[in-house]
Amino acid sequence: MPIEVYRIDDRLVHGQVVVGWGQPLELRFLVLVDDQVAESAWEQDLYRMGVPPEMTVHFESVASVLGRLDGYRRLPEPGMLLTGSTAAMRALVEGGASMTRINVGGLHHRAGRSPHLRYVFLDSAEEADLRAIGARGVEVSAQDVPGAVPVPLAELLVRSGG
Repeated sequence: MPIEVYRIDDRLVHGQVVVGWGQPLELRFLVLVDDQVAESAWEQDLYRMGVPPEMTVHFESVASVLGRLDGYRRLPEPGMLLTGSTAAMRALVEGGASMTRINVGGLHHRAGRSPHLRYVFLDSAEEADLRAIGARGVEVSAQDVPGAVPVPLAELLVRSGG
């Protein structure tokens, strides 16, 4: 089965990813793409503790996953590719990782970000990343859980606060 979800979520692996998305979609693996985590054994151990035994987590840098993405797509069970930033997802798309749809999950409040939805706060660079991804023909929408109505990129970028 293909990778079912390509998601941007600054908390990476947490309950909403594992339970909210993982259970309904019966995901069996996560590909966590983060340069820092890919180099840190203790951070990897922490993230592994957050997933159930039937789900595996693969840790990749942006550069390494580009060469392995087709292999993940050929795995027999469904999975999710997860980045913690819009910049990492943009780098994947611009690096040749073909995707048709990207889910913007939680990008939470921090200095310099403005609210767009209750779970999506963006700064100008992140807005530019999402626009660049969309300009490459990728459908970008925000959706915190599978049962929520997706908010298309154009609507997300004009929203304030949600």
